[in-house]
Amino acid sequence: MINQDMHLIKNIHEAKGIPSRDGYGKGLVALGEKNENIVALCCDLSDSTRMGWFEEKFPERFIEVGVAEQNMMGIAAGLSDEGKIPFVSSYAVFSPGRNWDQLRISVCYSQANVKIEGAHAGISVGPDGATHQALEDIAITRCIPNLVVVVPADAVEGEKATIESGLLKGPVYLRFGREKVPTITTEQTPFKIGRAEVFREGKDVCVIACGIMVYEALIAAEKLEEQGIEVMVINNHTVKPIDKKTLIEAAKKTGAVVTAEEHQVQGGMGSAVAEVLAESFPVPIKFVGIQDRFGESGEPEELLEKFGCTSKEIIQAVKDVLEMKK
Repeated sequence: MINQDMHLIKNIHEAKGIPSRDGYGKGLVALGEKNENIVALCCDLSDSTRMGWFEEKFPERFIEVGVAEQNMMGIAAGLSDEGKIPFVSSYAVFSPGRNWDQLRISVCYSQANVKIEGAHAGISVGPDGATHQALEDIAITRCIPNLVVVVPADAVEGEKATIESGLLKGPVYLRFGREKVPTITTEQTPFKIGRAEVFREGKDVCVIACGIMVYEALIAAEKLEEQGIEVMVINNHTVKPIDKKTLIEAAKKTGAVVTAEEHQVQGGMGSAVAEVLAESFPVPIKFVGIQDRFGESGEPEELLEKFGCTSKEIIQAVKDVLEMKK
C-alpha cells in the first residue's frame, strides 16, 4: 500500500500532468528572490528550459550566451570563483553532453559552485529524435567526482530539488524532461538530496525508480497487488550520492529488485543500484530502461512504449525477478 508518511496525492490516476522543467523554473525564481548571488546562464533556450521566468524577473542577473555550451560552462566556473551561484541551462544532449570536458575540469575538478540543468532528457522528448534525446547523461555525470546527480519525479519535486541544490555548496546536475509528467508528490512530500523515499510498502519485490518512471512503478505496483504480489516502490531521485542504507534495507526485506529509468540501462541509475547491492547484499535484479539503442522520432507516449519505459515492462520484470528469487 501507499506509504502515508509520503503525503502523495490521494489518487495517482487523477495526477495532473505538468512538465518537470516547470519546477526548475519556479525553483530558480524562488532562489533568485532570496539570494542576489544567484545568476542564470542559457544557450538560446530560455523558454524551453524555463529559465525565461528568471530572465523576466531578474534581467540584470541573466546572461544569454548563445549556442556556445562549452563557453557557458567556463563562464559559470569563473562567476563561481567571484562568489556567484551560477545556474546553467540547456538541453541535456548539449549540457552536460557537449560541454562534458568543461564540466569535468572547470567545474567539478575545481569544485566550482555551479548548478547544471539538463532539460529535454530521455526518450519522451518525442519528435526531436535521437540527436536531441539524452539517454546517457546520468552515466556521464555520475562518474565525475564531486558532482551531485538528481532526477526529480515530477514538477513539485523538481522545484524542491532546484531550491535545495542552490543551498548546497558544489556542483549539482539536475535532470528534467520535456513532456508533461503526472504530478504525484505534494508540498508535504518529504524530499532531501541524498535520501531515497519509500513511496509504497511491499514485501515481495522492490522497484527502485527515478524521474517519470516513479509514476509508472506505482501504477505497476497497483496492478500487481491485484495479482497478490506486494511491491515496494522507492523514489531514488538522487542517483549520486546514492542512499545505500535505504536500498540495502529494501533488498534485505524483499530479496529481489527491479530498477526503472528513462535512460540507458548501462551506466544509469540501475547500474548505481546494482553496484551498491553487489557489494553489500546481492539479490536477483532486473533493469527496465533503454536497452542499448539510440532514440528516434515519434510521439512521447509511443516512444515510451516502444522503448520499454512503461508500467507494462516493470510488471514483466517483477515477475521475472520473482522467478529468479525462487
